[in-house]
Amino acid sequence: MSVASAAWPRGRALWALWALLAVLLAPWRLWAFNDFQKCTWQVVLNKFERLGEHGASDRFYDQELLDRVGRMFRMLVDSPIDRHEKYLGFPYYLKINYSCEGQPSEDLVRQGHLTGLKPVVLVTFQSPVNFYRWKIEQLQIQMEAAPFRSKELCSAEEVCVMSWYTPMPIKNGSVVMRVDISSNGLGPFIPNERFYVNINGFLKQEQDARIRFTVGDELLELLPRYFLNAPSRVLWYTVDQSPVLILGGIPNEKSILLTDTNFKDFSLVELSIDSCWVGSFYCPQAGFTATIYDAVTTESTLFIRQNQLVYYFTGTYYTLHESNEGSGKWVRVLANECIKRLCPVYFHSNGSEYIMALTTGKHEGYVHFGTITDGHVSFEMLPRHWSVCQKLAVSPCFIIWAVFISDESTILLLVESEVTPIKKLHHVVSYSLATDDLEIIYVLPEFIPDARGLECLTILGTESYTSVPMVPRGMFFNPYNNLLFIWGNFLLQSYNMENFMYLADFPKELTIKYLVNSFQGEMAIVTENEEIWYLLEGSYQVHRLFPSKSWEIHISLQAMHQSSLYSSNETMVTLFYEDSKLYQLVYFPDEQRGRLVKRLVPVERLLMYKQHSKRYHLERKGGHLMLAFSSLCPFTVLRLRNLPNPQAYSRQERYRAQPPYILEPGGFHTEKSLAVYQGLVYYLLWLHSKYDKPYADPVHDPTWRWWKNKKQDQDYYFYLASNGLSAGGVHIDMDSYEKIYNLKPEYKLPERIFLDKGNSYRFSIFLTARGHGFKTMQSVVMGSAFRLHSRLQVGMVLADPGCLEVVVAREILINRNSVLFSITLKDKMVCYGQGISGHHLLKTSLMVKGNLMVPVLIGCPPGKRLAFDITYTLKYNRLQNKHYFDCINMDPEMPCFLFRDIFYPFFLIQDLVTGDSGSFQGSFVLKVVGGGPSLDSIRDYSDEEIYRFNSPLDKTNSLIWTTRTTRTTKDSAFHILSHRSSGIEWLCMENSPCHDTIPKRFFAPDFFFKVLVSNRDVDTSTYCDYQLIFLLHVHGLPLSSKRALFIVIVATSLFLGLVLFYIIFCLLWPFVVKACNFLRWKINSLIATESYYTYAASSGSCSLRSWTMSREISRAGSKVVEKAGPKQPWEQLHT
Repeated sequence: MSVASAAWPRGRALWALWALLAVLLAPWRLWAFNDFQKCTWQVVLNKFERLGEHGASDRFYDQELLDRVGRMFRMLVDSPIDRHEKYLGFPYYLKINYSCEGQPSEDLVRQGHLTGLKPVVLVTFQSPVNFYRWKIEQLQIQMEAAPFRSKELCSAEEVCVMSWYTPMPIKNGSVVMRVDISSNGLGPFIPNERFYVNINGFLKQEQDARIRFTVGDELLELLPRYFLNAPSRVLWYTVDQSPVLILGGIPNEKSILLTDTNFKDFSLVELSIDSCWVGSFYCPQAGFTATIYDAVTTESTLFIRQNQLVYYFTGTYYTLHESNEGSGKWVRVLANECIKRLCPVYFHSNGSEYIMALTTGKHEGYVHFGTITDGHVSFEMLPRHWSVCQKLAVSPCFIIWAVFISDESTILLLVESEVTPIKKLHHVVSYSLATDDLEIIYVLPEFIPDARGLECLTILGTESYTSVPMVPRGMFFNPYNNLLFIWGNFLLQSYNMENFMYLADFPKELTIKYLVNSFQGEMAIVTENEEIWYLLEGSYQVHRLFPSKSWEIHISLQAMHQSSLYSSNETMVTLFYEDSKLYQLVYFPDEQRGRLVKRLVPVERLLMYKQHSKRYHLERKGGHLMLAFSSLCPFTVLRLRNLPNPQAYSRQERYRAQPPYILEPGGFHTEKSLAVYQGLVYYLLWLHSKYDKPYADPVHDPTWRWWKNKKQDQDYYFYLASNGLSAGGVHIDMDSYEKIYNLKPEYKLPERIFLDKGNSYRFSIFLTARGHGFKTMQSVVMGSAFRLHSRLQVGMVLADPGCLEVVVAREILINRNSVLFSITLKDKMVCYGQGISGHHLLKTSLMVKGNLMVPVLIGCPPGKRLAFDITYTLKYNRLQNKHYFDCINMDPEMPCFLFRDIFYPFFLIQDLVTGDSGSFQGSFVLKVVGGGPSLDSIRDYSDEEIYRFNSPLDKTNSLIWTTRTTRTTKDSAFHILSHRSSGIEWLCMENSPCHDTIPKRFFAPDFFFKVLVSNRDVDTSTYCDYQLIFLLHVHGLPLSSKRALFIVIVATSLFLGLVLFYIIFCLLWPFVVKACNFLRWKINSLIATESYYTYAASSGSCSLRSWTMSREISRAGSKVVEKAGPKQPWEQLHT
């Protein structure tokens, strides 16, 4: 039976003294804290259309933005926003309440509102796995919750039921969101609380509006047979990236526990898999069971193993994969293999996640290495050319465990081989994916060493051994401190994979079932009989937490408080770390139905109880005996001081958004004002996502463009709001939507520290000694007779001392009985080359002896970029060239540069986290990698073309540009420029693409150059591989000599033709006029004659005189014709 607590009614009187002792030892801060009411925040999701419904709670599956808020913004006339922009809304709201022990929540929320309480919500978006598709960034948005009345009927004059609401934003590339709720400092004291609000891509909405799981059917009852007498199981997932966690191990059931809130709530789901057993002669399977043995979750995909079968299911995550619909059903993979175990890979790398499957049967000695990229799963069998057994020349052999070290592209294998039927050897083997090499790095002893009372023992081969065989079960590697653990009925650890230490505090009579690591310097151990042990990494002491006297003290105290989180009949389901705290998932078989509870394991208190339970004595003071305790801790106070502002090292970007001001007297928002709040938060995040232009803005801030044309009218908008004249009853304050660059330290070290080349991180530790902390010692140094000696010391442990160095300076404050240690952590500039911002960072850590461990990431920090400084470039070019000519059709986003002018480019290094923006002082290589005479005709050049168009070694007459700077790369292929370079001269030689550009209008031709600027391999001042691609518009390109000559000839010919035509026209014009006059007279005559004959024919008679006159006229006409000459052919034809 897997009981997570001892039967505490037994021996209650015996442990009463320990409980009293623990109460007496509780620090005064806990007493002061207990004076406040124990209040907690409550957070649920509400769909956009269910805003204000009392008791509504929705699941986070919808990822489509809503186009319902745009009409609200079109109503906001006389407001600082641009009503023509597109404003969208998010599908969910966060509904926030709080509760205290013994009081109705509705009353408390009303009371909090009346006393000025407003929850402050901080949403942290987890950066994505695939940094090739999405930008690596650590993004947060801070919002203030808005009060809103419930839609329920209310008889009160003002409010009955209310809650606070904020938009629940979503962001492309992120499916894991942390929501931190804190108070604005008014009203009751409520401790800060963190919630995980993750997108569940394994839910869908049916046609009847019901929400169901795509992986199977949800079970509504937690039956005792699912958990009672069942062993606990390990929780495997990609650290910080998995939005959904699953847990198998339910006996004889193909069901899993599934949660998207880190077990704040959960669902029991029966999987829709075929459960087909395909055992055969090459797959030795003793029996069949429906139990899900192994379960692993990644960013978007679930993996399970049932018997020897492996399945995966990809969720529907539009924010990750855009058009990916996810899996329609469970997909069986490695169908022809017999899989005996899945091994997780805790960290992603190179834009992908990984998983390993160990085979048995015909492919024993191989590992199936799985890669998950954007939800697509592929497996490769490794080693590629031979099995591990063949390479080791042993048979039979078995792979027990596999660990993938991504930084070294290496797989560590724990291999068992049989020398004789009763003798087995175990090897740790390293396999390189890059070179396909296999190497034995360690051979485990056959028996467990005899430590002879020592806490740890370095295994050198000369020590004595017990008769207990060493039986390894698995391995674990922490990439932050390079600690490798091998575990079974023993525990070995190594810092360098060469020298191993045996931790003797762990008894050889027990066998470890699995390890749980916080990756912050702490590790928990679960044994086969469900004992819980604890190890602080860097130390050699292994402490038993359960069962122990300390646990009994803790249980007794919880019984005094009548806590519902503990029971005499309980079963531990799993153990896991969350935010560096150890949690248990425990099953309670209640009378009506069982329940699962997530509870904190108070490691610090248990260790304190353990220490003090053995170090107390009775002292007589006056006439009374009093308890006195001796402490092993040499100091009473430890504080962190002189902490720098965290953003420069944590790389955390933060925005602030407050709800719009409303004119309603009670201060309650409406559906319209909250819809406006949705649109404002969306537009703020949209501006952030679009702030990646190659041309730098004059002001280095994503929100600058939002308000740049309305900032001067801010007083006017405030006047309207002050007089109740704002449209829609909503006032938008421009100062309420901003990016925060000056976050202050919170008296704790950052979650992680990013260090660029040569950067350092400085802080101080203040220690106050217990009792007299100093003594004087004789010294002859520097002529001094005495010097102070302190018992207080600080130890530092570096995971990679070849990459980092730490300097500690001590200052003794004798008047305060304290010591101040100033600590400087610095990068040595030797362990990293160059990389893109946030990519392929080197994991390491700094540990302050005790329990302070900080992960350190060496490389180019996220949030740094190179931008084209167009403002200073225009100013400097105008100064150097004495003029500046822009294009005829000016584009403020892309100014033009004249071809015949020397071009002097300048660039900025912009820090998107701290807001710093300064001139790039390093070296860079500039290449034209594409171009075209218009934006629509731009094409990318091939590598061979890029070389010809940019290299000073080109002999094909193809150069586009040149410079007087003589510095080149090592192979002399390209020029190396800097901000001090002499500028660029445009050439566009005969075989270049910009040569002989045909003008489209009467102006000189234009050309758009696609320019690549990179500092890779030429700049040693930073680890950052800055790459910038931008378009450069150059006008006034000259024509080629042939085309110019052709145009001159054509123009001259046209001109001469026009002149000749003019001369001919002038000479022939009189004759043309005479011919035209004659032709006109002839036409008139013919018209008159035709008219006469037509009239005569119609009248039928004419007078003799008329006839005589007609004949005389005819004769006169004939004489005139005869005198004029013979008839022309056309005249004859007319006659």
